[in-house]
Amino acid sequence: MDDRLMYSELGCYGDADESLLRKIGKNDYYDLSPLRSEAMKDEFRRYILHRGSQVSLNTVQHDKSYYRQICKAIGTRKDIPDSLLGWEETKWVQLLKGWMLKNGIALTEEKKSVYGTTHLVEAGLIRYLRRLLRFLQPQDTRMEQEKDIWRLKKLDIPIEDNPIYRTETLNFTGILQEGIRQEVKKAVYAHLKYEKLGTVKRELSSVRQFSRYLKDKGIKAQSCAEVDRAVIEGYLIHKATNGSSGRGNSDDIIKLRSVLECVGKIYGYPHLEKLFINTDIPPEIQPEFKTYSDKELKRLNAHITKLDEQITRCMVIHQMLGTRISDTLTLRQDCLFHTDGQDMIRIAQVKTSTFRKPVSAELAALIRKAAAYTKERYGETEYIFVDERDISRPLQYTTIKHKVLGMIQKEDLRDDAGKPFGFSTHMFRRSYGAKLTELHLDDWTIAKLLGHKGVSAVQHYRKMGNQMLADETRRAREEQTRILLASLDGWEEEYEQIR
Repeated sequence: MDDRLMYSELGCYGDADESLLRKIGKNDYYDLSPLRSEAMKDEFRRYILHRGSQVSLNTVQHDKSYYRQICKAIGTRKDIPDSLLGWEETKWVQLLKGWMLKNGIALTEEKKSVYGTTHLVEAGLIRYLRRLLRFLQPQDTRMEQEKDIWRLKKLDIPIEDNPIYRTETLNFTGILQEGIRQEVKKAVYAHLKYEKLGTVKRELSSVRQFSRYLKDKGIKAQSCAEVDRAVIEGYLIHKATNGSSGRGNSDDIIKLRSVLECVGKIYGYPHLEKLFINTDIPPEIQPEFKTYSDKELKRLNAHITKLDEQITRCMVIHQMLGTRISDTLTLRQDCLFHTDGQDMIRIAQVKTSTFRKPVSAELAALIRKAAAYTKERYGETEYIFVDERDISRPLQYTTIKHKVLGMIQKEDLRDDAGKPFGFSTHMFRRSYGAKLTELHLDDWTIAKLLGHKGVSAVQHYRKMGNQMLADETRRAREEQTRILLASLDGWEEEYEQIR
């Protein structure tokens, strides 16, 4: 077998632009000859080919330095097995770390988040080795719900997921007690049949926190059957005295109780259904109701318009609609319609139900522009804003968040108080609602425009046709549009490119 693995054999090669090919050389390759055995050459070849089908050619080129360093580390030992499967992952990592220390290569590196915080992570070289070793592991033939990491697509039940968040797995490895882990798997599988995925993820997070507490305190419980009232009381004191408060703390306790009660029903541990009493749930502390001021909106929007044009359209439409971000990102190509001389929009809310409301001519035009942009680039799609990696899915919230937060950090944007600019897509919705109240609209009209569902809102909605809704809310909608468009003044070509 040829010891050269040519870049031209990789799946990403055909997608690389000419400038990159000129830079790295069209005939460049991975040299496998430093590897001692044919088995190890085959293992690296398979992994590099796999990697080349998942990432860009530029990333593959960057990976080559990792490959060369691993070859050098392997070359320092004479007792190396012929296959990478001949040792456990921990032993290979230990070998690499020892070589790195001898050669003055750091074992960790700083990673900066979009929020501006930094933390230490394993060096990229070590992470590359771990990915390689895990790729080579034999396929796990167990049923998916028996594994410690579930691939949701492989489960035999439909999953109710929020389409703007990409969740592919559920990870149980953070539950440190083997017996508790297996019991919780049964409960989570049962909950997935009727709960939203987001709820189940929060349940799993609450159990992981509880599991770490048991380990840190030296509590020997290996089964939920061994969790008694004394353990729970100790955990409640721990939660209350370690900086946790408010809604997050309350939700953690509620979710833990839900999982333990389910485990009790499945395994016949009746005491688990009586572990908690009502006073165990801490009172929720209502968060401060924050909105953007007009000056803050103008300052933020002035930079948002410099982002990718479709991202900019999305954020402007989001502000004009006053919807939840999930409802903006899941707008359908056919969401607009015209009736009685009025542009209307159909919003299929992720959290509740579909509702309709009038929109301004300017907003309708912007939505049509966004829809045309997507159709031109990706063909027929369900959503107006799509995920480039999978156009059957809507644009992911994390994409929006990372782009906007990265921009805020780069530009060092400040709020009216001079503090680093906070960003939350829901603050746009709060700002929209606050403006409606300033226009002296009654509560049911505001609820209608915001898409809230409630008894009073439903009663009034039954009496209200599209024309009446259009007539009675026109002034408010026009004023809201005027306010936003005023904040767009002066952007010139930045805004013009998205219209």
